Amino acid sequence: MSPTRLQADNDFDPSETPTGTYKAGKIRDRNLSNIVAAAAEEFVQHGYKGTSIQAIANRGGVPKANIHYYFKSKSNLYVAVLDDLVRLWNDFLNSMSEDDDPAEVLDLFIRKKVEMSYSHPRASKLFAMEIIQGAPHLKEYLRTDMRQWVRDKTRVINAWIEQGKMSKVDPVHLIFLIWSSTQHYADFDVQVLTIMNCGEYEQEMIDEIADFLSGVILRGCGLEPPRQVSGGQQ
Repeated sequence: MSPTRLQADNDFDPSETPTGTYKAGKIRDRNLSNIVAAAAEEFVQHGYKGTSIQAIANRGGVPKANIHYYFKSKSNLYVAVLDDLVRLWNDFLNSMSEDDDPAEVLDLFIRKKVEMSYSHPRASKLFAMEIIQGAPHLKEYLRTDMRQWVRDKTRVINAWIEQGKMSKVDPVHLIFLIWSSTQHYADFDVQVLTIMNCGEYEQEMIDEIADFLSGVILRGCGLEPPRQVSGGQQ
């Protein structure tokens, strides 16, 4: 057996990670976006093993050959779906620096993540399922790129603390808190919407959630939410 292959009934190639075979950025292609969106829906509903390339093609309304043109295997497509979500979640913070205002950066990051609970709920659930199962397709990515990403953001947050821009908090747990609190509204949308007696998320509700989380998290860091300072309503 090849060192980069698992059992025959599992086509996962460990080299196919968000930083490996699949290259972020291709998602901008409209046809590719359609395939990835259809794949996300199938993977969430049926799991990795229960999803077939043919089912994805049927849902996306494209020939099966089109999918194979972009992705050499089902696992490559699965990782592309996860990679697209991680990139959408975290790209905003890639340019954060020690000179930035932490209140503005963290507030915008929280709002972007909450908005994605509305715009990309299926992909968020898929990511949660992958992690709960032990991250079989993303473990190497978590150990390398994601760990380094968190370390880079930690250095910036620690610099903000040293400059007196915010209270002393644990940067890693702050990142975990933002991830978990915002993704909750996507991963557990049925619970949230049922308890709140709503049929679906609407923009007003999304804004209220973002206002609440931003206020609680930022004040816990000794910061004032920018939207309050500028006269926005919480």
